[in-house]
Amino acid sequence: MSSNFEPLLTDLIPGASHWSMVIPKGHTLRLKDVEGGANLSVLFYNPKNLLERYNAPDTLKCQHTFKLTTGNCLYSDMGRVFASIVRDDTGWIDTVTGVANKKKVADKWGDRDYQHERNHWKQNGYDALLVEVAKYGLGQRDIAANLNLFTKVSTDSEGMMHYTPEHSKAGDIIELRIEMDTLVVFTTCPHPMNPATDYPYKPVEVSVAKAAPMQEDDVCLNSRPENRRGFENNRRYHFTADLLTH
Repeated sequence: MSSNFEPLLTDLIPGASHWSMVIPKGHTLRLKDVEGGANLSVLFYNPKNLLERYNAPDTLKCQHTFKLTTGNCLYSDMGRVFASIVRDDTGWIDTVTGVANKKKVADKWGDRDYQHERNHWKQNGYDALLVEVAKYGLGQRDIAANLNLFTKVSTDSEGMMHYTPEHSKAGDIIELRIEMDTLVVFTTCPHPMNPATDYPYKPVEVSVAKAAPMQEDDVCLNSRPENRRGFENNRRYHFTADLLTH
């Protein structure tokens, strides 16, 4: 799939920034860590019903996992599949540690604002996501648990969480095959557990291309029996939507 990737759109998102787009089903969203050590905090919503959004507990529970990687699906709170992870060069996507707020960033890296520092200000992930979802009429109560792509946070036998520095290398790619029309919202602000001494500004390249049709031996379809049920929910959703538009 990756070798036939022909981008329809490519954009470079600087560090400490935010971005969003409604991506139609049947497309692949490719995300590339340009310099290494990036973090991409991501949320998903149904653009036709913004009350439907990414559900972290259901995603992890139904696939019996703590982390996500190639073969996993990203579920909505309606049991449908927003996207499938068809490529993950990093082997581990953080699912549980969320984003930093203004106080956490200020305590760790100092408090700077855009008015004085311009593009070198120290934005925090929570406010960045809040600014981006506001473009769609959403607010604080709509910020659900997010994914942190390119980041690994593991646990030990006592349940303590451990951040892996520089988990993602320069050139690492994650590809999400979009399974239903999806509003994708993300920020390139640093992970809340990043121990870097200086505030890290890490860019991510974003590309969108047509996806190849899913085959019966698809890794995401077959990685868990529950995923087949999720794709069946998608099929019924699209069947009803198609009827209502004709």
